[in-house]
Amino acid sequence: MQIALISDVHSNLQALEAVMERIDGVSVDTIFCLGDVVGYGADPSACLEIVRERCSGIVLGNHDLAVSTGLHASYLPKDGRKAARQNRKALSEGELEFLKSLPYFLEEEACSLVHATPLTPERWIRLSSFQLSQAQFDCFETDVCFMGHSHKPSVISDKLGVHQVRHGHRYLINIGSVGQPRDGDPRACVAFFNTERCEYRLERIEYDIEKAAERIKEEGLPKRLGKRLAIGV
Repeated sequence: MQIALISDVHSNLQALEAVMERIDGVSVDTIFCLGDVVGYGADPSACLEIVRERCSGIVLGNHDLAVSTGLHASYLPKDGRKAARQNRKALSEGELEFLKSLPYFLEEEACSLVHATPLTPERWIRLSSFQLSQAQFDCFETDVCFMGHSHKPSVISDKLGVHQVRHGHRYLINIGSVGQPRDGDPRACVAFFNTERCEYRLERIEYDIEKAAERIKEEGLPKRLGKRLAIGV
């Protein structure tokens, strides 16, 4: 099975539409979303509508939780808190209820899916050490666990020195961010994985960053949220 994976859309409609256009140009069987559909950007409802329509599995992200319930919003940076409040006002009660209902963790097509980490998905931690990364492998049973949250793509194996995804090893794979990359590359991220051949690739997609930044300005969100899109931080 060929699957596509997206994460951290963050209400960036221009980036999401570009990524979906790319997915439509590839033969995939299904699409999964690793959370944070909303937050930061200007178009939460439109992005949520696309993700709900196109993705067969979606997990809960910390911004999804903050927007829909207010929980953990105090842990967000100042701009993130303001965007969460704005996004909440822009969503219907039904959309907020849908976000609340999302699971922290899914296992689909022999892959594990989580927003932050499989060890403590509700704590929204980042993998900052080798020891912490290796502890994650005891918390999922599949060969591959896909993650988002950090907005920085990476591949971590259960064995030192293994950097290419292939049969015979287990992996934590961060697929980066659609709507707000933070690895110095402003292009949107989308990942593809063939479950039978254990083949993984990450693609970077150009999109209309200026329009996304302008939408942020139009919605009265902090201009910094638009400016950072152009530099990928």
